[in-house]
Amino acid sequence: MEIVELLPQLHLLRFEVGQAYLWQDPDGLTLVDTGPPGSAAAIAGAIRDLGRRTDEVRQVVLTHFHGDHVGSAAEVAGWGEVTIAAHRLDAPFVRGEAAGPPPVLTDFDRPLYERIVRGRDDLVAAPAPVDRELDDGDAPEFGGGARVLAIPGHTPGSIAVHLPGPRVLFTGDTVASTAGRPILGVFNVDRAATMESFRRLAGLDVDVACFGHGDAIVGDAAAALRAAAAALTT
Repeated sequence: MEIVELLPQLHLLRFEVGQAYLWQDPDGLTLVDTGPPGSAAAIAGAIRDLGRRTDEVRQVVLTHFHGDHVGSAAEVAGWGEVTIAAHRLDAPFVRGEAAGPPPVLTDFDRPLYERIVRGRDDLVAAPAPVDRELDDGDAPEFGGGARVLAIPGHTPGSIAVHLPGPRVLFTGDTVASTAGRPILGVFNVDRAATMESFRRLAGLDVDVACFGHGDAIVGDAAAALRAAAAALTT
């Protein structure tokens, strides 16, 4: 696992498939996503390397139910008094109460899906508790005041998390990045809805954009998101 400092209080934790983000407040830690199954030990090591403790993790905010994002949530939940939060529409899939809907693959998606995802039992997440079901406008307590945005399309209950104070945005898989620029995420259940969600995110005033896959943008991320949104086509 690679640890990348984006801000003094924000680190990207990059795994072979997927990534998570660690936000440090003085009184506790927040994880946005948990990476694929089996990543908890690496996350714990990163927390210790940054001079903090695993029992300081207060909450995990899951952007959507896919295994490369929720894979280690069940393990992290056992570290102490950790609240696991996910959108109400994806919460049953995270808990293992139902199977989540498969993506509707485009011609561009299909070879990527065959190469990266299909048959990967190591990306199947164990059921995890969801202690808090989120909806649009909810406010998890971290980063000086976070705001949840419901952005359906990648999954029914995909969310983004906006920190207006430090001007940070966590997009989940609605947006990815490649070669330093944002692009529409792949493997969506509803591509048109995902595009509308992307446009919503592009209207935010953010300096740092943290994606589900690919390098974060640090510095005037809003301009990059607006340009990418303007170029979206069906």
